Amino acid sequence: MNAEAHQKVQAEHLGRNAFLYVRQSTLRQVRENVESSQRQYGLRDRALALGWPLQQIVVIDCDQGQSGSGTVEREGFQKLVAEVSMNRAGIVMGLEVSRLARNSSDWHRLLEICALTGTLLLDEDGLYDPSHFNDRLLLGLKGTMSEVELHLIRARLRGGLLQKARRGELGGRLPVGLVYGSRGQVELDPDLQIQESFRHLFSTFRRTGSALAVVKAFRQEGLKFPHRVWGGVHDGEVVWTELAHYRAGWVLSSPRYAGAYGFGRTRSVQLPGGKVKRTKSKVPPEEWYAFIPNAHAGYISWEEYQENQKRLEDNATQYRCQRQRTPPREGPALLQGLAICGRCGRRMQVQYHQRRGYLYPDYICGHAAIRYGEKQCQHIPGHDLDRAISDLLLATVSPLNLEVALAIEREMRTRLDEVDRLRRQVVQRAQQEAELSRRRYLQVDPDNRLVADQLEADWNSNLRALHTAQEEYEQQKEKDQKIFRAEQREKVLALATDFPRVWNDPNLPHRERKRMARLLVEDVTLQKEHAVVAQVRFRGGAQRILELPLPLPFYVRSRTRPEVVEAIDDMLGEHEYKEIVHLLNARGLRSGDGRLFNVHIVGHICKESGLKSRRQRLREQGLINLKEMARRIRVKVGRITQWRREGRIVGYRSNFRTEYLYVAPTPAQIAALTGRGPR
Repeated sequence: MNAEAHQKVQAEHLGRNAFLYVRQSTLRQVRENVESSQRQYGLRDRALALGWPLQQIVVIDCDQGQSGSGTVEREGFQKLVAEVSMNRAGIVMGLEVSRLARNSSDWHRLLEICALTGTLLLDEDGLYDPSHFNDRLLLGLKGTMSEVELHLIRARLRGGLLQKARRGELGGRLPVGLVYGSRGQVELDPDLQIQESFRHLFSTFRRTGSALAVVKAFRQEGLKFPHRVWGGVHDGEVVWTELAHYRAGWVLSSPRYAGAYGFGRTRSVQLPGGKVKRTKSKVPPEEWYAFIPNAHAGYISWEEYQENQKRLEDNATQYRCQRQRTPPREGPALLQGLAICGRCGRRMQVQYHQRRGYLYPDYICGHAAIRYGEKQCQHIPGHDLDRAISDLLLATVSPLNLEVALAIEREMRTRLDEVDRLRRQVVQRAQQEAELSRRRYLQVDPDNRLVADQLEADWNSNLRALHTAQEEYEQQKEKDQKIFRAEQREKVLALATDFPRVWNDPNLPHRERKRMARLLVEDVTLQKEHAVVAQVRFRGGAQRILELPLPLPFYVRSRTRPEVVEAIDDMLGEHEYKEIVHLLNARGLRSGDGRLFNVHIVGHICKESGLKSRRQRLREQGLINLKEMARRIRVKVGRITQWRREGRIVGYRSNFRTEYLYVAPTPAQIAALTGRGPR
């Protein structure tokens, strides 16, 4: 030990502990690079030579197998910094700078703390005092060189990896459905059931346009989807499970199934603590480190893959660009996701209000109100607008011809044939498993009962699985055959001339009606001024402009029509409220808000319209009914009926009922009928 080193070590340093930090980057280095560990532990002799007793030398070696690029995962380094900060360390020892830190920020932070607390640093080359300028400069250069060394090592390794990836030769774990061939090329899985499952998934998405609809179709058809197990005792095996939504989305988003080779779809971000965070933000293929389209066989073409990505992006419901269409939802608003504000050009939102059990849509442009607290740009009631757009589509779209209907039938048959082929493959696989179990059982020595009993149990289990698979296949086949019975075929062919009935079918879900509209309409621009102007842009570029009057308030629109009030006025002279209700509903008339008539509605209309009641009208004609006649003469109702039949009293029969009306009697007539004089 040279004299300069002894001059730097003072009594205050010896009064504190000496810390030896031991670290190697990986567990493999810990196992194989034994000499490096021995060299690091050998620095204790240097501390003993400088005057530290053995009991004051603290070894921190809990960071073995940890990288020095950050401090988040290194508990030992954090403990070392804490001891230095609390002025408990007289000297910190390490074989070289890279053992303490591999980045300049951690290294210079440690130097700053050591300079403030007067802690020395020691490595194989010498002893340093960070509070001295020359030592601080030398230690800073060593830290920078250590970081540069790490960068060069990473660049060499990364460069070779990228060069191999650009040639498409960088292998890796293939997703299920793809395997490596005999020459290392990527091929489709030779298992036909796996191939058919993927082809059926892509064809179902092509038909439905929704990943969730694909999952529902697999569930309704009773189909399983392959999944490869990674890790564990079943590593590399293919298992068949229920298709989940995340799994369907991953398959549809993977470029491998389109025959494309890509590398660099994800990006790494260096966090402040030194931890590397891998983000999976979508990066365009032209920004990948390596991209080779049509590099190997795939289940779909690259063009179809791009179309699928566009569909998935359109189906997403999170906050995105205002001009982007949203997927069709469950509500009755026909223009949901299609309406564009004619003033600001943003996508309009849909709000619903409920009135008498029905949902009414409103198209609102509230972007400025939500973000900046300003007034809403536009607010347009959508009930009448949706009805006008619906009439426009029915008038524009010609009825489907017979060829289109037959094409639909052929497509449905083809789809059912694909599903039936997949189910048969499930039965074939179960037959293969049962046959394999039978051969194993027959080849075993009968005297070896331990093995024979187990093989016999496996054979029985596979036979039961085969029986179950055959029963499920027969049941599903019976369900499929019911679809194309005579009445179902007639319904399919009825589409040739009955498109309006299909569109106006009350059982048709709103989501399906919106999808039908999106096949024809690109978007609808709305502007509300003296009238509601709707500019409809069809697929292909054709445009139509609709001008609708401003919607009236609900209290105005809900008023009963004048012809209905006039009909009630005509009936009041001859009929009671119950009779009027029956007659109005029989004629198909409705109230202003579309409801069937009842006694309360008729009474309210009479009151609001100022119509005279039936009682008042009879009084003006000098007529009274049976009960009033009995009260007027002060006899029973039966006596009045008897006098009418005897001809003593004249009764006028009502037009609608068997009721008789009577002329109000004078006092002389009352006295003649009853023999009593007037009171």
